[in-house]
Amino acid sequence: MALLTDAKARTIQPTSPPMPHGAVPGLALHPSPSQKGHGKWVLRFVSPVTKKRRNAGLGVYPNVGIAHAAKLARTMREQIAQGEDPLALRNKEASAPRVPTLQDAAKQVHTELKPGWKNAKHAQQWINTLAEYVFPIIGNLPLDAIHPRNIADALRPIWLEKPETAFRVRQRLHAVMAWGWAHGFVQANPVDVVTHLLPQQPSKAARTQHQPAMPWREIPAFVKANLANAGEFDVTRRMLLFLILTACRSGEVRGMTWAEVNLKTGVWTIPAERMKAKLPHRVPLPKAAIRIIEKQRGFHETLVFPSILPRRGRPSKGDQGQFAETGVMSDMVLTALLRRLKASSDTPGRFATAHGFRSSFRDWCSENGYARDLAERSLSHTVQNKVEAAYHRTDLLEQRRPMLVAWAEFVCSLVC
Repeated sequence: MALLTDAKARTIQPTSPPMPHGAVPGLALHPSPSQKGHGKWVLRFVSPVTKKRRNAGLGVYPNVGIAHAAKLARTMREQIAQGEDPLALRNKEASAPRVPTLQDAAKQVHTELKPGWKNAKHAQQWINTLAEYVFPIIGNLPLDAIHPRNIADALRPIWLEKPETAFRVRQRLHAVMAWGWAHGFVQANPVDVVTHLLPQQPSKAARTQHQPAMPWREIPAFVKANLANAGEFDVTRRMLLFLILTACRSGEVRGMTWAEVNLKTGVWTIPAERMKAKLPHRVPLPKAAIRIIEKQRGFHETLVFPSILPRRGRPSKGDQGQFAETGVMSDMVLTALLRRLKASSDTPGRFATAHGFRSSFRDWCSENGYARDLAERSLSHTVQNKVEAAYHRTDLLEQRRPMLVAWAEFVCSLVC
C-alpha cells in the first residue's frame, strides 16, 4: 500500500472515503464533514482485553502531521502487542491526579503542617525562605521532573554564604519531596543525595553563632546603672530585671499571668503550652523577683507585665480607665531597650540580648560550683539522654531555690 503524502492528504474532500496511512495497519485519515484538506486521524484496532473493535482518535490533520500520527499509532500498536488496551491506558492517565509543581506542593505542605507549629514566626519563615530562595529557580517544575541537580541549583547560591539558612531550606525541601513521595507523585526523594553535588560546608560547630550575652561579672553594675531605679510606670525595665533574676525566656516572662504566681510559696508555675519543650516548669522566686511582682499589682487583671501606655498625664495604678491596654508586649520590646542602654556583650559589635542573660546565668553557675543538673533544670532544658529522662521525674525545685537566691543576691549586690 502506497504511503499517504501531504499532497494527497490536502486533496481530501468531505465526501471522500478514509485515506489509509499506509505505514501503520488500521491508521487512516477520515475526512472533515465540512472542510476540504482537513480530517481526523483514527486508529482502528481490536482490544486485546475486551476482544472488541475500537477506534482511537490521534488528532486533527493538518495540526497533527502524517509522521507524527504514525509515531502515535506505532506506540499504540506496541501497547496492543503487549496485551494492553491503548484507550484504557489513555483514560487511566487522564483520570490520574495532576502532578503538582514544587511551589504548589510546598504551599500545601505548609498548610498541612502549620497547625502543629507553636511558633507563628517559624510558620511564616518556613514558607518565606522557599519563596525567596527556591520558587524563583525551580518552583514551576512538577515534582516528578525535579532531580538532585535541580535541588542543588536552588541551594548553591546560599550553600556557603548562608549555611544555616541553606540547612533549613534543605530540610523544608526534603519535607515537600517526602510529601510528594507519600502521595505517589515521585519515586524517590532527590534531596537525599544533593550534598554530593555541593561543596563541603564548614562544620556546624564552627559556624554556630550564640546569642550575644553580657559577661556575668558585668551584670551587677548594669543593673545598678539602668534597672534598679525604674520609674513607677517603667514596666519594661522591671520586666528585664525579672527576666535576669529568673533566667527565663523572654516569651515566658512577657506572657506571665497572675494565675501562674503563688507569692506565699514563692513559686511561679509556667504551664506546658507556654514552654518551648511543652512541659510545665516551676521557677523558685527569690525575694527580689517577688518585690518586682508586687510593684506590678493594679496594672492589668491578667498579665503581670502588660503592654500599657499611660494616657492623660500620670495615672494612678488603680485607675484602669487611664490606660491603653494592648496585651502581651512585643518580643522586640526588650531588644529595643537593651540597644538604647547599649548593653555590652561578649560578641564584638553587638549588644547583649534578653536571651543572652540565660547564658550569663549558666556561666555564673559553672564558675561558682553549682551542679550542672541544677543549672540545666533552672533553664528548663530537657534531658537529652532518653533513658535518663525516663527516670528523672523531679524538677529539683527546692534544690534549685538556694541557687536562684544566690544568683539574685549577686545580680543586685550593688543596689542592696
